[in-house]
Amino acid sequence: MHGKHILLGVTGGIAAYKSADLVRRLRERGAEVQVVMTDGAREFVTPMTFQALSGRAVRTDLWDPAAESSMGHIELARWADLVLIAPATADFLARLAGGRADDLLATTCLATAAPIALAPAMNQQMWANPATQANVALLKERAVHVFGPGTGDQACGEVGPGRMLEPTELAALVDSTLVPSGVLNGQRVLITAGPTREPIDPVRFISNRSSGKMGFAVAQAAREAGAEVLMICGPVALATPAGVRRVDVESAADMLAAVQAEVRRDDIFISTAAVADYRPAQAATHKIKKTEENLALQMARTTDIIGTLAAGAQRPAFVVGFAAETDTVEQNARSKMLRKNLDMIAANEVGHDKAFDCADNELIVLWRNGRKLLPRAAKTQLARELIELIAAVFAERRADAAHSAALPTAITKG
Repeated sequence: MHGKHILLGVTGGIAAYKSADLVRRLRERGAEVQVVMTDGAREFVTPMTFQALSGRAVRTDLWDPAAESSMGHIELARWADLVLIAPATADFLARLAGGRADDLLATTCLATAAPIALAPAMNQQMWANPATQANVALLKERAVHVFGPGTGDQACGEVGPGRMLEPTELAALVDSTLVPSGVLNGQRVLITAGPTREPIDPVRFISNRSSGKMGFAVAQAAREAGAEVLMICGPVALATPAGVRRVDVESAADMLAAVQAEVRRDDIFISTAAVADYRPAQAATHKIKKTEENLALQMARTTDIIGTLAAGAQRPAFVVGFAAETDTVEQNARSKMLRKNLDMIAANEVGHDKAFDCADNELIVLWRNGRKLLPRAAKTQLARELIELIAAVFAERRADAAHSAALPTAITKG
């Protein structure tokens, strides 16, 4: 980020105090930072704080006679390599989505050709409000980056999504947005994670012990490697990794529908989800009363998500499966890889306090002409090693395909 120009917009939320540290983190990475504050932001932090940290006079007023004598808002818009709004309040999201130009920050956003990134920060109910979600969806359609929000305790005393990401997270996301340098730059990665829930009746369901931690770690590692990451996950209590788009689903059928709606032929598809193999054939419409000593459930097979994708016309470019086995791990995993026409499979032993609900794991990774053991490590570290391996094998596969495609031409010319 050395020498890059970051225009940091600060709007009126309590998270504005974090923006002071964000200026420091961006400058540590070599960026020049120009702060623009709204009137609301000045109710929380003074311009002098940001001036001292950035080394530049803070801009606050669209009607500043000195600055606007040379069309200051246009000058700012041209100066920026990236505009980052942190915190971005619900009000600012609405004004930006509506194309308003009623203060210096909003006007600069309209006038710039630089990428714009938002770090939302607000009460969890405000974030969940349909109006806010509609504004965010519209901004994403316009290629605005949305970093977060995170989930956790909020200043109002509530808990949920809406916290601004931490300054170190935001600085890393700005870095990867401006200067992508990972092994998956330019790639789109679609990941499924977590368990599914198959309803028995309106209050009961069948599920499994998957926490989703491995899948979330893989999503984070893929994003760190420069990929555009979309995660489709079952019911889990985990915060979305920074910079990752997330779609929540409940059942295996829901997950299949979401995957089919989102998958593209150029994707790397990584199926870490522990999808139910069976579901109750007929879910009761009312709660089943405890009247009998025994209850028999008729079970039906769910649709195989990864098998369906791997065999379909929209088959992703590279398909990676996971195999959770209690015995003959490698043999069962290789059989699954061949049977379902996968490009790679990551196998791990489960049960007996292994893999599920654990912070660490180990994997045997298999592909058509290779095998590698990833020794036991924290799932975050293991995920990074797996992503590096996926990227290497995928690149090798593409190089082989390109060589094969060129071969007939070379023979003809010879």
